[in-house]
Amino acid sequence: MARKVLVLGEVRDGSLRNVSFEAIAAGKTVSEGGEVIAVLIGKSVSALGEEMIQYGADKVVVVEDDKLEQYTPDGYSQAVLSVIDQEKPEGIIFGHTALGKDLSPKVASKLSTGLISDATDLEEAGGNLVFTRPIYSGKAFEKKIVTDGVIFATIRPNNIEPLAKDESRTGEVSSLSVDIKDLRTIIKEVVRKASEGVDLSEAKVIIAGGRGVKSEDGFNPLQELAEVLGGAVGASRGACDADYCDYSLQIGQTGKVVTPDLYIACGISGAIQHLAGMSNSKVIVAINKDPEANIFNVADYGIVGDLFEVVPMLTEEFKKLKVSSS
Repeated sequence: MARKVLVLGEVRDGSLRNVSFEAIAAGKTVSEGGEVIAVLIGKSVSALGEEMIQYGADKVVVVEDDKLEQYTPDGYSQAVLSVIDQEKPEGIIFGHTALGKDLSPKVASKLSTGLISDATDLEEAGGNLVFTRPIYSGKAFEKKIVTDGVIFATIRPNNIEPLAKDESRTGEVSSLSVDIKDLRTIIKEVVRKASEGVDLSEAKVIIAGGRGVKSEDGFNPLQELAEVLGGAVGASRGACDADYCDYSLQIGQTGKVVTPDLYIACGISGAIQHLAGMSNSKVIVAINKDPEANIFNVADYGIVGDLFEVVPMLTEEFKKLKVSSS
């Protein structure tokens, strides 16, 4: 059954986040040969429409307004609902990001429809679209299907492979004028506390530190390794609570949930709350002085040793590999 599917593109610092392209790929599966319509919301974002087309969208609808320069749930929901009213899609896909997690329940409520959140896989089986999502802090998975109404889901970043970019693809990029009004929240200033560089939630490689880093300076070798590997630095709640780093780096049940290709845990014991945020990483490497640390139970590779000795050695070896391969 061919469907019209709406996909939300997320813009950060003037560029599209990778989860936008993953959402298009998921939208293609949901559409089953139908039309995938990307939505761009913000201020001066229409130029990004062509890139959405190149990654598989058939059409792009842009809603621009000065009041949409920064995300607010009221402003964005008005924009999205206006596009939904115009296009009348049978499916909607958002990224399971901070924005998507906040916006999707509001939109689903307005539409009086269900919502499948944090999907990590999507497949067609027995004539149904089956979404897989983790439950019980990632210790189990459940499969969901939509039996009635709009198919509405959010997808976890780094789990659904984007389609290959095709610069020869063409499609319509249109604008929709929406009267954004009655905003209860006005963003006057945005203060970024996260470190510059690769977005933690979308990073393919993450180097994470726990209490074992011992101090704020203890994150320096982790940062250097992350730079060599083109990755991001994260942290356990213990490291954040100890003021070794900012809470924006926290990974775990009460922090960010990540699924990178490579996760290197340095000085992290492996509390269940932390494992809930990273246990679905494709390859996990644990570095800890304690051979009985719980982190080794989920690790694919374990190194028993002092992270301040092991991490610099890894950094040097990766530098050599990069030089030899260049």
